[in-house]
Amino acid sequence: MPKHTFKLNGEQVTVDVPGEVRLLWVLRDVLGVRGPKYGCGLGVCQACTCHINGKAFNPCSVPVSEIGPDDEITTIEGLPATVGEDLHPMQQAWLDRDVPQCGYCQPGQIMTAVATVRKVREEGREIGDEDLDKIRNVCRCGTYQRIREAIRAGADATE
Repeated sequence: MPKHTFKLNGEQVTVDVPGEVRLLWVLRDVLGVRGPKYGCGLGVCQACTCHINGKAFNPCSVPVSEIGPDDEITTIEGLPATVGEDLHPMQQAWLDRDVPQCGYCQPGQIMTAVATVRKVREEGREIGDEDLDKIRNVCRCGTYQRIREAIRAGADATE
C-alpha cells in the first residue's frame, strides 16, 4: 500500500492506506482522532470540519492521496495548541454560552467558526451577520442562536 505523510495537530504522521480512502476515515480509524464526526460523507452537514493549512475543509470528501507532506491538518483536538491554551477561546465561548446539546456537531461547528473568524480578520473587518449566515454546519438540536452568540464571543476573545 502507498504511504501518505502529513502534519496532524503539529506532528508529522505517516499512514499506509490506499490513496482513495477518505481522510476522515484515516483520522478516525487509522490515527484514532475522534473529534471530526461522520455525518453525511458528502461535505454537506460539515460535522467533520477540520482545518487544512488554516482553512476549513471537510475530510469526508477528500481522499488521503490529495494531502501532501507539507499540509497541516488541525482537528478539534489540536485547536487549543494553536493558541497555547487548554481551550481555544472559541471552545470556551461554546461552554460559556451553553451551546452543546447532543454535542455531535460541535467539533465541526467550532472549527468552522474559528476559520470564519480568521478569514474575516484577514480581510480587516469584524464578524457580521452575513458572515454568520454563510456558515452551513448542520445542528440536529437547533442551537443556532447560541452558536451565533458563541461565535461572536469567541471572536471578541481572540482579538
